[in-house]
Amino acid sequence: MGVLELLVGVDDHGSLSAASRIAGIAQPNASRSMKQLERQFGMPLLQRKPTGSTLTPQGTVIAHWARQVLADASQMLDVAEGMRAERSAELTIGASMTVAEHLMPGWLGRFRGLNPDVTIHLQVRNSAQVFDCVTDGTCDVGFVESPSVPSSLHSITVARDQLVVVVPPDHPWTRRRRPLTIAELAATSLLVREPGSGTRTTLDLALQEYERASPILELGSAAAIRTSVLGGVGPAVLSTLAVEEQVRSGELRVIHVDGLELGRTLRAVWRPPRQLDGPAGDLVRLVRRTAQQRTD
Repeated sequence: MGVLELLVGVDDHGSLSAASRIAGIAQPNASRSMKQLERQFGMPLLQRKPTGSTLTPQGTVIAHWARQVLADASQMLDVAEGMRAERSAELTIGASMTVAEHLMPGWLGRFRGLNPDVTIHLQVRNSAQVFDCVTDGTCDVGFVESPSVPSSLHSITVARDQLVVVVPPDHPWTRRRRPLTIAELAATSLLVREPGSGTRTTLDLALQEYERASPILELGSAAAIRTSVLGGVGPAVLSTLAVEEQVRSGELRVIHVDGLELGRTLRAVWRPPRQLDGPAGDLVRLVRRTAQQRTD
């Protein structure tokens, strides 16, 4: 698991040197481990420059899957710990990628501060898979950004976000004198999330009346798409939550599309009955209070 943690560390901290330093691994040992991993996968995972080693687009995709493997391993250890010691309560949460990456850490940090005896299991999936795990009882509550919710589940709004078209600063769209049209966006090959994700579903619904170009790539996380856009692979439509920092720094530009509205409602979902009690209900109430405080 060590080399996978190192790969994720490069994604999180921006360089191999920073990742190895935080992990307490000597730089030469970290470099050897990464080269061995590259040989195993048969592809370059790092861009090696005099200023430091960063992830290639392929490396970013592998880092996304490594993050899931590590999360699953962590969940396994949590389950084993829960089997060894009695706990007052357990809470299993399903969260879509956007929510899990950008909102869930803060939510769970506050929840754990108020409920230290609750064992939390987090399953990161796309929205369609979250609906499935809530429906079959694998998860106590789910958090999704899908535009619709199965009629068999109850839901409540917990937050909102916006999807935007993003490109690097040197993209031809940044020099246009007129806004991009919806038809032009639909006719462009984009980097997109996989079918079943809330981001993909929202985009597909918005463009369903237009002739669509085939995607450049389908990737499993906003982080992988964002890195590919930064690398010049192509434009994408992503949540403002996923690109806020890059837009603020100027690494990415938001392209206005005339007449296109991609606001989204983020929801908590659960099985009947309508009244959600226990730790799941406590979490949803905390999340709603947090959202309310942001708007006050």
